[in-house]
Amino acid sequence: MNKNVDINSLRDRVRGSIVGGAIGDAWGYPVEFISYEEITTHYGSRGITRLELDPLVGKAVVSDDTQMTLFTAMGLINAHESQVDCLSCIADAYIEWFYTQMWSRSLKSPRCFIAALPELQVSRAPGSTCMSALYDILQGRPVLNHSKGCGGVMRVAPVPLYFLAHTVFNSIDDVDVLAADAARITHKHPMGYIPAAFVSHLIYCLAADEQPSTSGFVTYVTDAMAALYRLYPDNADMIADFSDMIKSAIDMALSETELSDNEAIDSIGEGWVADEAAAIACYCVCKYFDDFEQALIAAANHDGDSDSTAAIAGNILGAAMGYNAIPEYLKCDVEMHSLAIKIADALVDGCISG
Repeated sequence: MNKNVDINSLRDRVRGSIVGGAIGDAWGYPVEFISYEEITTHYGSRGITRLELDPLVGKAVVSDDTQMTLFTAMGLINAHESQVDCLSCIADAYIEWFYTQMWSRSLKSPRCFIAALPELQVSRAPGSTCMSALYDILQGRPVLNHSKGCGGVMRVAPVPLYFLAHTVFNSIDDVDVLAADAARITHKHPMGYIPAAFVSHLIYCLAADEQPSTSGFVTYVTDAMAALYRLYPDNADMIADFSDMIKSAIDMALSETELSDNEAIDSIGEGWVADEAAAIACYCVCKYFDDFEQALIAAANHDGDSDSTAAIAGNILGAAMGYNAIPEYLKCDVEMHSLAIKIADALVDGCISG
């Protein structure tokens, strides 16, 4: 355990990030594959403004984004318990997730207890890149895609949260690299995994900040981008383009622009790729730093990958504000809330309890 952090505050922030991401995911999942015009036609001029409860489950269901986030956490917990390499344990956990999507009956004695839970053995629009990459790994083949899809960045929040609680690495750079490497397991384009380091950096800094603020968030964005240049010098041109995208997103969030949130997000992109998803999340977090609900409304209502952009925004903002500050009705309405709390606490404690 890291003795330099207050355990109760850290537990609240870790819970906030994991549950916040699940809420964002569930918020955007019903509208992931429809246009903004279709969203407003169906839900009204403001779009989807509340969690939509699934009539069969009785809760707002999460997608593969939250599923893979929980498996990332399980990989880290397994690594902690067995004192072995984190990245290999994360990769093993992703393979177990793959089985829940395809071959759940064939998986024997999973290391991740969540792989045996019925609520995890459901297919919720798993990303094709993740599925094909993990299948290649199972077949003993190298993963050769050149994908920069957001399926890597949307699942890495547990990495910085775990290392805040446990003094294993020497610096935040090491944490950022592990987050990127976790994304790189399935996504081989530099802009498929480098944005994961960026998001990891933000979550780490915000969760450690006793009094997070909008101005502090902007400072962390600048610091994170500087870290990318330092860690990935061979990709400086791509990082420069990513930096321009992030700067534009922050500028729009802080300005008195007449653009609506949807128009601002549309100018960034649709979020199907990692750099755009991270930039959209940054816009929403920066503009609505003190309003979790409005941040997720903005993050979910656009033409693109609504669940992933809202999940990333929820991970980031949840790390800043903490679990206790998230509106109670949102926590009550999201699927697997209790499991998310259990996994979040295990990230802090280093083991599953109960």
